[in-house]
Amino acid sequence: MTTDQPQEPDFDDVEVVQAYPTDMDEARELDEARVASLRAGLADYDLDEDDAALLAAELGPDEVITLPALPVLAIVGRPNVGKSALVNRIIGRREAVVEDTPGVTRDRVTYRAEWEGRAFTVVDTGGWEPDARGIDKSVAQQAEIAVDLADAVLFVVDVTVGATSTDEHVVRMLRSSSKPVMLVANKADDARRDLEASSLWSLGLGEPYPVSALHSRGVADLLDAAMKVLPDESAVAKVEIGGPRRVALLGRPNVGKSSLLNKAAGEERVVVNEMAGTTRDPVDEQIELAGRVWRFVDTAGIRRRVHLQQGADFYATLRTQAALEKAEVAVVLLDVTEVLSEQDVRIVDLVLESGRALVLAFNKWDQLEDERRKYLEREIEKDLHHVAWAPRVNISARTGRHLEKLVPALELALDSWDTRIPTGKLNAFLAELSAANPHPVRSGKQPRILFATQAGTRPPTFVLFTTGFLDPQYRRFITRRLREEFGFEGSPIQVNVRVRERRERR
Repeated sequence: MTTDQPQEPDFDDVEVVQAYPTDMDEARELDEARVASLRAGLADYDLDEDDAALLAAELGPDEVITLPALPVLAIVGRPNVGKSALVNRIIGRREAVVEDTPGVTRDRVTYRAEWEGRAFTVVDTGGWEPDARGIDKSVAQQAEIAVDLADAVLFVVDVTVGATSTDEHVVRMLRSSSKPVMLVANKADDARRDLEASSLWSLGLGEPYPVSALHSRGVADLLDAAMKVLPDESAVAKVEIGGPRRVALLGRPNVGKSSLLNKAAGEERVVVNEMAGTTRDPVDEQIELAGRVWRFVDTAGIRRRVHLQQGADFYATLRTQAALEKAEVAVVLLDVTEVLSEQDVRIVDLVLESGRALVLAFNKWDQLEDERRKYLEREIEKDLHHVAWAPRVNISARTGRHLEKLVPALELALDSWDTRIPTGKLNAFLAELSAANPHPVRSGKQPRILFATQAGTRPPTFVLFTTGFLDPQYRRFITRRLREEFGFEGSPIQVNVRVRERRERR
């Protein structure tokens, strides 16, 4: 005897037909009534303070909700002084990798933290250590960038070792900064170490804060002091109002980023050499293209993960990531004469993680042979299917061929990045979508979407209030349908779900 098993719906085959009134006033009134009704229904569910603030801040169709940028606290220091252990202590969970071996942390990693009701961002950085290959200059430049990206800096020193020449090297850069710098004397496990910490006054950064990241000793006092210097809203993470849009050029070494910048500028602004890795620092240039002013940022090529001894390349990669965070749209250059690699995909994913708009530029198109073209399309379909929504342009940075096509692609991506969907239209769309293809029943329950709102732009971010957890497949389905209905070509979109329980009746 067999029993029929419920079949999983094929979300991709579902056709959703929208039916809006033709009269604009009637449509607007209908949307407003729908929103009012759905929001009234939320009163039956348990909402927290964040939910209430989000709903209270909801704006009209021509306005955009701008969420405050969290202040940034960077943790810097030479290898093995306990930076990652301090990060784990601050965020209250073990996420940063901690080992006795120096140089475990190589990438700059961000975490969300909270202290005494205040949310902020913690940045864990790799250790600074000069070597015989002349890394001193790269170390100083990276220190400058790390400080530039933060609202305040925690400079960590090992109190059991005391101030070293490497510490003094970094301090020279920190002293010239206008950012608040707090000196942290880590590994102060007892009162005797507190006395030894007083010797760090010699670094010239003010009073040292003795802490033990391992035992949590002194960390609370350190955070209390940090909250006094951190602003309520980040000064470095704000998006500039007006001015030229910022475009970051990303890609592997020697893919043609500097050539593209030079051709767009109409002159030799940056050094171009056949040797990969010529560009070490992000180079900002204001350029006029198609009658519009842009600020292009040429970055160092992002290599595969490099060992700490290859410090110049490693710090160049960190500076490239910093340039991406300051940009609004990223142009990822891909060399069509070479096979798309895991490295290319990793760079694209880096843009997605940053939430920036994306344009794919296939460079050296004038050198593409017919045989290679067939394989290229297969590689794009296989490796870049997850960014099929990104505009594609085929260019030659060396000759300037089809460079004019870059501007419409940039404008399209940025318009999508800035797009806001009226709340009424969004809820009408999701209501018809879920009616045509409801969420599968799980454990006897079927999650429903109670209400939806767009919480922000850059990138477009949507919040769904639901009665239960939505399957990842169903969330991807919603994301795809949002793109089909509203566009968002060139912009990542984020769909967040808040599961809320019905209030108990008394």
